[in-house]
Amino acid sequence: MNASKVSSTAVIFSLLTSPVALANGQSESTGFIDGTKASIKARNMYMNRDNRASNAAQSYGEEWAQGFVGIVESGFTQGTVGFGIDLIGMYAMKLDTGGGRYGGGTNLLEADSDGAKDEYSKGGGVFKMRISNTVLKYGTQLGSVPVAYTSDSRLLPETLDGLTLTSKEFKNLQIDAGHLTALTNRNQSSYDSARMTSVDYLGGVYKLTDRLSTSLYYAKTEDYFRKYYINANYALPLSDEQSLTFDFNGYDTKSIGTARSGDLDNRIWSFRTIYSLGAHSFSAAYQAVTGKGDYIYGPDGGANYWFANSVQYSDFDYEDEKSWQVRYDLNMAPYGVPGLSFMARYVKGYDFKNGSGTDLDGEAWERNFETRYVIQSGPAKNLSFRVRAASYRSGERGGQADDLRIITEYPFNIL
Repeated sequence: MNASKVSSTAVIFSLLTSPVALANGQSESTGFIDGTKASIKARNMYMNRDNRASNAAQSYGEEWAQGFVGIVESGFTQGTVGFGIDLIGMYAMKLDTGGGRYGGGTNLLEADSDGAKDEYSKGGGVFKMRISNTVLKYGTQLGSVPVAYTSDSRLLPETLDGLTLTSKEFKNLQIDAGHLTALTNRNQSSYDSARMTSVDYLGGVYKLTDRLSTSLYYAKTEDYFRKYYINANYALPLSDEQSLTFDFNGYDTKSIGTARSGDLDNRIWSFRTIYSLGAHSFSAAYQAVTGKGDYIYGPDGGANYWFANSVQYSDFDYEDEKSWQVRYDLNMAPYGVPGLSFMARYVKGYDFKNGSGTDLDGEAWERNFETRYVIQSGPAKNLSFRVRAASYRSGERGGQADDLRIITEYPFNIL
């Protein structure tokens, strides 16, 4: 057994046996059936992307589709050790595309040799066990940590397969660990369509005070890279109507094994400040990449970009790229329209390289606009409507793109 496995085992054992642990959550179990929850989320999504580039494989993509995600989570059996199962099922159907409009980066639907399929589905199950406040899961699940996070930015989410552990034995501390062996892409139904090697991770979140929290994670993606992730978040209330929030995020990546993503040895970090004044929120962020290579993710989960300037189209994560952001949010509830909100954002990137180490002094910008409305009461409570629009321009890398998404979601509980 290597040193990292010894360390992981020691941490888990200490969490399970420590006399200063929190009250035993398993002792409060209501049972396998009584604790069962079931929900369905219906998502209707229209998306078009105009790449506006003559050298693009396909300059324009347009898709409209309907998706459903159903989740059943059993309770835990009663006793010292509790057992349970979770099930997840997903279905998507095409409403409109084709005629040269499929592709171009839209990625809502699965495809075959004839183009976008009329429908596709995927799913899986989880066997779970709880001892005290520690839960062990094995099977198909959604990633929820910053070094193994599944993308849900299209119609259906990605799924991961493997073993995960979450422990909340100590007050204000959460420990996460996992061994993952498969990743299924968001628009594909075949098992392990992303061809993940394996991902092992260990880390956690610690809340130092009511205002300050920190997190630290380590992950190794076999034959790709190892990553460290760090975060610190501090919230400072100024008055009943005003507050300041400071958020720092960083990843350190280094290639390992056969280095399938190339020779990497880089760091990306961001710092964001948010000033909230009643219904208004103003924020500014700075982000930088240093070292060798672009920041790379994907074989470890399609949404491992917990930094400020990852926005609708671009992540502003090219080699040596620096970027800044300004953003404004408005909540219309104080003005008599609860559930309605607006967002506008602008990001400027500069000084990036060409992907082979050559300095381009590259420049890029992106602007985003978003409107969202959530019904607050009645039979359609929580039904939401969302419009997202983005424009991206770069003369050196990434080209030009206009991206529009219209999303309707209706989550509801069955049990």
